[in-house]
Amino acid sequence: MTAPLLQRLTHTLVKPSVFDFWAGRLNPVWSWHRTLARVAERYPESADAVTLVLAPNRHFVGFEPGQHINITADVNGRRVTRSYSLTGIPRPDGKISITVKEVAGGTLSPHLCRKTQVGDVLELGTAFGEMLLPPAKQAQKHLFLAAGSGITPLVALIRSQAAAGMPGDLTLVYWASKREEFCFVRELRELAEKYSSFRVQFVLTQQSECLPDEKTGRISSELLMRCVPDLASRHVACCGTDGFVQATAKLVTDTARSFQAESFSPPTFGSDATGTVQVRLAVSGRTFEVPVGESLLSALEAQGEQPEYGCRMGICNTCACGKATGTTQDMINGDISTEPVQALRLCISRATTDITLEL
Repeated sequence: MTAPLLQRLTHTLVKPSVFDFWAGRLNPVWSWHRTLARVAERYPESADAVTLVLAPNRHFVGFEPGQHINITADVNGRRVTRSYSLTGIPRPDGKISITVKEVAGGTLSPHLCRKTQVGDVLELGTAFGEMLLPPAKQAQKHLFLAAGSGITPLVALIRSQAAAGMPGDLTLVYWASKREEFCFVRELRELAEKYSSFRVQFVLTQQSECLPDEKTGRISSELLMRCVPDLASRHVACCGTDGFVQATAKLVTDTARSFQAESFSPPTFGSDATGTVQVRLAVSGRTFEVPVGESLLSALEAQGEQPEYGCRMGICNTCACGKATGTTQDMINGDISTEPVQALRLCISRATTDITLEL
């Protein structure tokens, strides 16, 4: 008898919620269908970041280096979900790791950095994201540009390259305000000593340089040319705040062989639209006015609603919901949607007419 058939037959006798209730008393990560993980290790990565090593249950389906994952935890009686990059590479024991930088005023990051301990259980989503390094490109020349927590998906790619013997030529330029905010410093320096094809440059914006692999200053064409004079021959991957990504794109898009980026802060939306439209929530029955130029996620929060969200950047789809009627605009690429949709990303969509959401 196959496992799916056995599960369907058992489902008629035992409700998943009942199974989870009793199974969880034997092992906290046992679940009928939820992807749960136990915190197996916890250690500081910098002055304001920690790495959590997680042991998922059998429902976790794996990941590729460079991808993100949604993490859900109970914080003060409320389930909170946020997106974090997977910083390791696939391991034989199935464990995964995330590195979390504490965000001032945040909800989940302080909980993970300060309160989460070995043995605690977190809920996981499915890995997602396009910041990947295909096999066909691994042996080519690359430039990774990271600012702050933007290092997390890139360090996974670096570890993946190191596991393969560093087949390509790779330079990492990594920005932080102060020296104590850099993550993975010892490992990155050891890799640079081991592989002649890997170089790392740490760039400080609020302290002076004092080591050979350190520089000072913000992103600029002059600084890039000092670090990577052969920029035109490299594929560039960039991660950081939206402002850092936008500034980098202006400098390298027309020069480098290719450019891909992910921002770790909500995009800055440039909309001159004024006025209000009416939003109707089909499930709750609420109706209210929202500003035309504001993202639907922010507008709903201003009305006291609490939609689930993860990244606020249109990547993770946690905030996606159905749209029954009305017209919306994607605030990143400007695309207009007039048809009903099943997965409208509230964080990067604005209403241009009265709309009905399936909330």
